[in-house]
Amino acid sequence: MSGYLLLENGTSYKGNLTGGDVGGEIVFYTGMTGYQEVLTDPSYQNQIIVFTYPLIGNYGINASDFESERPQIKGAVFYECCEHFSHYEAAYSVKEYLSKWNVPFISHVDTRSVVKQIRKYGTMKAELSAVKKDLSIIPEKQLPSINETLTTAGDGDVHVALIDFGFKKSIGASFLKRGCKVTTIPYTKLHELSSVKPDAIVFSNGPGDPKSLAMYLPAIKKATGEYPSLGICLGHQLIALAYGGDTKKLRFGHRGANHPVADQVKGKVFMTSQNHSYVVTSHQEAFKVRFLNVNDQSVEGMLHKSLPILSVQFHPEAHPGPAESEYLFDEFLEMVKKTRRETVYA
Repeated sequence: MSGYLLLENGTSYKGNLTGGDVGGEIVFYTGMTGYQEVLTDPSYQNQIIVFTYPLIGNYGINASDFESERPQIKGAVFYECCEHFSHYEAAYSVKEYLSKWNVPFISHVDTRSVVKQIRKYGTMKAELSAVKKDLSIIPEKQLPSINETLTTAGDGDVHVALIDFGFKKSIGASFLKRGCKVTTIPYTKLHELSSVKPDAIVFSNGPGDPKSLAMYLPAIKKATGEYPSLGICLGHQLIALAYGGDTKKLRFGHRGANHPVADQVKGKVFMTSQNHSYVVTSHQEAFKVRFLNVNDQSVEGMLHKSLPILSVQFHPEAHPGPAESEYLFDEFLEMVKKTRRETVYA
């Protein structure tokens, strides 16, 4: 049926709406592929996502490329969404998948115009609605919604505690394929970390403003002082805040699979997959900036000068996107093993 995409700045777009009314923060994703991973990425919780590529869904939805058990987005905006897919692994269409989970979406919208609005006015509130109306009030600063159960997978020699702020499945899988044991711990149960007795900690990605998690910063700083630690995306921001740094919200965020990042240690530039609204703007002298965004010079990663702490703003596991930065998992595990050897021989 006919419906509308309503923006906070008063702009509206008419299109074909499937599903009921829903509101959220509107953002855009520039990748040509990887829509299944994006739809199920917990970093997109409470957001309406605009896909800039004009044709989405041509290879359908399969059983293996999910980043979580269900769609995480509030709604989706397409120019065109395929009903007829063509891939041997596909089980159903994007439309069927979103409808199954009651996630509203609108198609035949001028997505180029929508993205221009976001780039001009910044990320804003939006609503998908069957009728043209004033925009509803949308709650802000919601805490990440996660599974509250501790789970363990693998039986490797290195035990990694993955602190779940809304993690992507691919992060855990990256450690499992490297022979690690991975215990996923909800961020609300950080106090149980010592009972798990890990060799290292990974602070995951997740949605929203890192400052909304300020109550957990003391526990994060304590944990990073006791175990080798890796922060990814939101985890990177939380580590910076825990050590007295600061963050700010970008005008329209970094989202897509083509963001160039410079590794100042290796002296090379590689392409990365990113999905975040906030960036680190300042950090303590104890850290040095290792990674920089080539486009806007924002901080993309830090390395502690004396402790085994590494943080990255981008997604080294990619999914979707280039896998050029996967070497960071190997580098981090080598850091963990080195720390363990030094502890044994100390």
